[in-house]
Amino acid sequence: MPGSDTLHVVILAAGQGRRMRSSKPKVLHTLAGRPLLEHVISRALGLGAAGQHVVVGYQADEVRSAMAAHDDAGRIRWVVQADQKGTGHAVALALSGIGEGATVLVLYGDVPLVALETLEACVEHAREGSLGLVTAEFENPAGLGRIVRSDGQIVRIVEDRDASPSEQAITEINSGILACEAGAMKRLLDGVGTDNAQGEIYLTDIIELARRANIPVRGVLADAWAVTGVNDRIQLAALERRFQRMQAERLMAAGVTLADPERLDIRGEVRAGKDCFIDVNVVLGGEVVLGDGVHIGPGSVIRDSALGDAVRVEPHTVVEGAMVAARCQLGPFARIRPGTELGEEVKVGNFVETKKAKLGRGTKASHLTYLGDATLGEDCNVGAGTVTCNYDGADKHETHIGNEVFVGTNTTFVAPVEVGDGAFIAAGSTITKKVEDADLAVGRGKQRNIKNWVAPAERSRDTGEDS
Repeated sequence: MPGSDTLHVVILAAGQGRRMRSSKPKVLHTLAGRPLLEHVISRALGLGAAGQHVVVGYQADEVRSAMAAHDDAGRIRWVVQADQKGTGHAVALALSGIGEGATVLVLYGDVPLVALETLEACVEHAREGSLGLVTAEFENPAGLGRIVRSDGQIVRIVEDRDASPSEQAITEINSGILACEAGAMKRLLDGVGTDNAQGEIYLTDIIELARRANIPVRGVLADAWAVTGVNDRIQLAALERRFQRMQAERLMAAGVTLADPERLDIRGEVRAGKDCFIDVNVVLGGEVVLGDGVHIGPGSVIRDSALGDAVRVEPHTVVEGAMVAARCQLGPFARIRPGTELGEEVKVGNFVETKKAKLGRGTKASHLTYLGDATLGEDCNVGAGTVTCNYDGADKHETHIGNEVFVGTNTTFVAPVEVGDGAFIAAGSTITKKVEDADLAVGRGKQRNIKNWVAPAERSRDTGEDS
C-alpha cells in the first residue's frame, strides 16, 4: 500500500555503544562539534517530517536533556526502549504513535552523514507502494548485514553472524535505513521472530517478509562513507575527517583558498565571500560570516562572528561573538570576546583582549591591553598596558572614551569613568574621574629618588644573613 505524503521519521538511539568505552551514550559523542544525534535530527528536519520519534534507552534522560535546545518547538516524541530487544522491537514501539497511512523512514542516531537526496529517494519509493532500502558497496563488509538478491531483486538481508560463507562474500550491505507505509511496516514486524544468534527482533527480517507479501523492495545505493555508523572512536575520527573534507571542498568551490584542506575544522555554518584565504589549523565554529578578501592566519579560532571585507586575522587569534567591520587587523595572539564591535580599520594587536567593547573607526590598541565594557570613539590610540577596570567585585561598570583620544602606556581607567574628545592621558596614569574635552590628564604619584639606597641582596651580605 502506498504511503501518504505525511512523513514520520523514527530515529533509533537507544544503544550504549560499548566499543566507545565511554560513560556517555554513543549518540552524544560529537562530530564537527555537534552530537551525532543532532546531525540525524537535522536530516529529519530537512525532509520536512511531520513527526520525529526518537527511541532512547541507555541514559535516556541525558539524551533528552542534550537535545532539548534543538527541540524548542516540541517536535520530538521520545520513545523509551527499556529492554534492548533489537531494532525491530525499537521500531515497533515507535510505530504505536504513528497513523497507519503515514510514510515512515527509519534512521539511526549513529549514522550522521547520509545525504538528503538519498533519503528523499528512499521515501519516494515508500510513497509509491514499495519498501525503500538504502544499501552500499563495502570493500570489507565484515560485521555488516548482507543484501541477498535473486535475479537482481532484493529478497532478504542476512546478518554477518548468521551468514553462510557464500553470503559473507557479498559486498553489498544493508545500511539499516528504510522507508515503508506505516501500516504495512507494523504488519511485517508482527511476523518477525527471534530465531537468530542474538535472540532479538531484527528489523532487517521484514525485507524477506515484504517480498512474501508482494511488497516490492527497491534499493537506493549510497556511498559507503555516507552510511557508515560510529561504533568506536576510530570510526568517529575517520568520519570527522571525511566531513571536514566535504566542508573544505564546499568553501573552495565558493572561492575560498585553503592553505591545506586537511587542516581546517568547521564546527558550524560558514558563509564566505570571494578571495578569502584561510591558513592551516584554523577552527570555525557556530555561525561565521566572512566578507570578500578576508585573511585568517594559522591557528586562529573564529566563532559566531562576522568579519567584513579585507579583515586580516593574524596568527593564533581568537574571535568570538564579535562584529568586525571592513579592513580591521586583529592579532597576532589577540582575544576578541563576545559583544565586541569594531568599526572600520580598527587595529587590535598582539596580546590585546576586548570584551563588550566598541571601538570606532581607525582606533588602535596595538599591544598588551584589556578593554572590557568600554566604548572608544574614532581615531584613538591606546598605549600598551592599558586596562579598563570594569569589575568592582560585585558589578560591571563602563568606560566611555571620545574621539581622537591619546592614551599613554600603562594607563588604568577605573570605571565608571568618561573621557572627552581630543583628551590626552599621560603614561602611567590612573584615571578615576571625568576628563573633559582636550584636557591632559595626569593621574600618578610624584616621583621620589632616594639616595644611598641599599638593595636587599646587599643588606644580606652586610649582616651575614642567608638570602
